[in-house]
This record gives sequence, C-alpha cells and structure tokens, in this order.
Amino acid sequence: MSLRKLTTNLFRVPDVQNCVLRCFSLHKLSEEQLMLQQMCRDFAETELKPIAAQLDKEHRFPAEQIKKMGELGLLGITVSDEYGGAGQDMLSLAVAVEELARACGGTGTIVSVHNCLYVGLLDRCGTPEQKEKFLRPFTSGTLGCFALSEPDAGSDVGNMSCVARQDGDYWVLNGTKSWVTSGVEGKAAVVFATVDRSLKHRGITGFIIPKPTEGLSLGKKEDKLGIRASTTCNLILEDVRIPKENILGEIGGGFRMAMEQLDRARVGIAAQALGIAQAALEVAVDYAGQRKAFGKPINQLQAVKMRLADMALRLEAARLLVWRAAACCEEDRRTSKESSMAKLAASEAATFVSHNAIQILGGMGYVTDMPAERHYRDARITEIYAGATDVQKILIGDLIVKEYS
Repeated sequence: MSLRKLTTNLFRVPDVQNCVLRCFSLHKLSEEQLMLQQMCRDFAETELKPIAAQLDKEHRFPAEQIKKMGELGLLGITVSDEYGGAGQDMLSLAVAVEELARACGGTGTIVSVHNCLYVGLLDRCGTPEQKEKFLRPFTSGTLGCFALSEPDAGSDVGNMSCVARQDGDYWVLNGTKSWVTSGVEGKAAVVFATVDRSLKHRGITGFIIPKPTEGLSLGKKEDKLGIRASTTCNLILEDVRIPKENILGEIGGGFRMAMEQLDRARVGIAAQALGIAQAALEVAVDYAGQRKAFGKPINQLQAVKMRLADMALRLEAARLLVWRAAACCEEDRRTSKESSMAKLAASEAATFVSHNAIQILGGMGYVTDMPAERHYRDARITEIYAGATDVQKILIGDLIVKEYS
C-alpha cells in the first residue's frame, strides 16, 4: 500500500500546552500512523535488514530500495499532496524514519535528510514555479541535497565563505560546501552562500542548483565510521551561474530559513537515533536470552537486567521527547528548544544503548558477525551532525534562560 493512499486525520495542536498534553497521550499512535509504521517495518525487514551489513561493508548506496521507497511515498512524507507528497505530519515522518533506521542506519539518514532538509524546505519556502520544477519530481524517487556547512563554517555558520555575486539576471557562486548527504546521487541542491561577508548571518541566501550544472563538481566520497550506505561529499562551486528565479526565499533570509528547517531536521535525526537504539536493544535482549553463563541465560543475571533496564529507560524517555518535538512542529512557531532536546536525548540514548549492547554481547559485540558494532558506529554521527551535542546544550540553555527571565 502506498503512503499516499493512507487517509489522515492527524491532529493540529492550537497551543504549546495542548501540544504537550497531546504528545504525552500518544502512547498509542492513530490508526493511520500504525498503518504507516507497519508498512515501513515490513519494508525494512524484507528490503533493508537482509542487506544492511553488506551496504555498510561495501559503502554501497541502496539505489533500488530508495526507488521503491519513492513509489511508496516515503520521499515526500510531509509534502503537500498538491506536489506529489503524502501530506502527513512530522510525527508520521518520525515514525517512518525510526522504522527504516532500525534496519539500516544509513538508509535512515538518506530518508531523513531528504524529507527534512530538501523537500520539506522546498515545500515550505519555494515558489509555485520552484515547486513544480524542484519539488514534484523529488517526491517519487529522485533525491535532493542540502548544503549549508563548509570546511570552516560548521557550527559557526556566520563564518560562511561561499559567496554569491549578482551578474544581471544571474547569480554567480564560488566556494566549497562540505558534509553534503546524498551529494553524489542528488539531482538538485539547496546551497547557502553569502551575498556580503561583512553582513555575517544577514547576508546568507539560499539558492537552488540543479545537478549537473556547469562549474559544480563533487569532492571525494568521505570514508565514514558509520552510516556508510549514505554518501557524503563536498560540493565545489566555481563560477556557477544560477538564474535569479532560483533564489529560495529572500536575499539575506537564508540563515533564518536554514535554522527553522534545522529545527525539523533535528526531529528526523532524533528519530533515526531511536531506530538505531531500538535495534541495538533488540540485539542485546535476544543475545542475553540465548547466551548461558553459570548454568543459566545471562538475562537472569542481575547485572545484565540492570543494564537492560537502563537501556530501555533511556530509549523510551527519548522517544517521548521526539514525539513531543514532532507534535510541536505542527505549531506556527519556532520549536528550537523541543527539537534540540529531542535530538540531544535521542542521540545520547543511541550511543548509550549501542555501547551497552556491545558490553552485553562481550566479544561477539566487537566482531562483524553480529550487528552490534555497526549500530554503535551508526549511532555516533547522531551526536554530531545538525548541531553537535555541546551546541545543543548551549542552545537549550540560552532558550531556558530567556524563557525564565
């Protein structure tokens, strides 16, 4: 069944209080969300889980599976149906990403970034003409990219050195963008450049660049610790000429636009972390029920039970925060605090759970015969991209100080 065929009556929260109350009542998903969850779980179990280890080992992009997910509607989950999307909400997206990442962390990354940082951004900020050209084709199997970071401008976005100068009806871009997910396979990219470096954040502007484009080249594919099914590379821009019609949003409005979209992207990453953590917990529980020591399964040992309890607690607590953040994304307001809390809690939970899974498996957790070591490697990136753990804590702290002042 295609996601586009699932009729929805998803909630729209009127205020923050109702958002929180509604979220904490979501111990059960709606019927439509349960159908989506089951569809993604079935797909992940049959199409992703059997090949996840091989994708990781070979650094292989799951092209065939991505095409099938496009046919199922999983590449435009929150995009309005007017442009070929499924018209679902962020909680539905979080549920889908968790199930996919539970089978393959790298594929979870591809789907999360595409939905949250490319089609989600175009759907929110694009003109009707831009949506027809750069959104509609990207909801059914074609991937897009999001290029914000640079070698010297990651957390410090205001230090951006990629520049854009106007030349008649065109803009000419020069610079290098780094850590671009699906940079190799993507057929278009939202690239952020500054029209005036002296303006810092106020000069940053978004541009839609089709691929291939003259002057745009790719750097090497990064050899990453984890999420190896997804490709990561630099985009190198040398006198790339883009028509003014390809400006996304307003000139100088790119920083705010990117930060607002990153609020949503952090929910997607948090959901990916949940999936990885869930998979690691399941591996640990299964192994502890089969491995015997001192004449009985090790899941009867108090130390193992306590470790499993801590793992499950971190995972379930993080899931509540992720669902709350996803629900708050339906509000007409910034959700930076909720999204950062969800991303922080879920990413730390993924690292904690996958670490402890290896401890429970012992030597078997350290070898590639079991998926525990892959889950650990996949988990680590969730504490880094879209704002590292320390950055999230600073952001949350600033918002708390303002809130209680």
